[in-house]
Amino acid sequence: MADPYATLGVSRGASEDEIKKAYRKLAKELHPDRNKDNPKAAEKFSTVTQAYDLLTDKDKRARYDRGEIDGDGNPASPFGAGFGGAGFGGARGPQGGFRPGGSGFDFGGGGGEAGFEDILEGLFGGRAGGQPGGFSSGFGRRPPPPKGANVAYRLRVPFEDAAALKPQRIQLRDGSTIDLKLPKGVETGTQMRLAGKGDAGPGGNGDAIVTIEVEPHRYFTRDGDHIRLDLPITLKEAVAGASVRVPTPEGPVNLKVPAGSSSGKTLRLKDRGFHGKSTRGDLLVTLMIEIPGSDAKLAEFVAGWTDQGNPRARLGV
Repeated sequence: MADPYATLGVSRGASEDEIKKAYRKLAKELHPDRNKDNPKAAEKFSTVTQAYDLLTDKDKRARYDRGEIDGDGNPASPFGAGFGGAGFGGARGPQGGFRPGGSGFDFGGGGGEAGFEDILEGLFGGRAGGQPGGFSSGFGRRPPPPKGANVAYRLRVPFEDAAALKPQRIQLRDGSTIDLKLPKGVETGTQMRLAGKGDAGPGGNGDAIVTIEVEPHRYFTRDGDHIRLDLPITLKEAVAGASVRVPTPEGPVNLKVPAGSSSGKTLRLKDRGFHGKSTRGDLLVTLMIEIPGSDAKLAEFVAGWTDQGNPRARLGV
């Protein structure tokens, strides 16, 4: 895999917020649902997700920055491009081999020259296991076999379910289903990892990466962890006060409207919003007085009623 920083288009010193912002932009552009006619989009989406996963894991990011692992999370090769480069020079020996100090190694072992195994012994402290004529079992050790590829999923969650953290069922492409427990603070873009539910590989299965998309609601709107609602009330309820039914993500409840309430007045229902990391938000209910378009008695009352107040005085008019 390519450099995860380059994949996301961020600098090596990028903050977590910058990495998250870059990932969201790319995930939105590359998501398979928006690129059904472009099969390569799914591959790019998976690559971008893998880069995001690595850079948001503090331990893996630090190990990558130190060159200990590659962009796939596998151990980096400890010998670079192999032998024959600078640092392992040697001159050609008299028997057609190489000897140290020039341009290579002496593989012949004759004439008192150091053999290849002697050089390894000097570099690595001898042959492991005392195996005569063999090499150290740790020399040239191959990285562990790679796991299978991660598989990306997108799960649309109803607004009320996200607010109440109701479990969601997702069907994987192998036909199996899993009930997911939504985390506190869930929002569009939240990712959940299902270990071992990705593609099979020689080193084990990859993971399933589920990206949450919270669906919009027809009358609720989200404001951080709070939920806002414009609640219609009658003129009589506003003037005289009343107890009215109010919808919430977990079912309707009664709300007391104070007498003399005006349109725009906001009332608060505690702990009826989204679950945050440590606390739950509220439902903020804004009262909206609805005046009937044609009501003879109301028109007659207003015609004979004089209001001495000026509600626009604070505006200077």
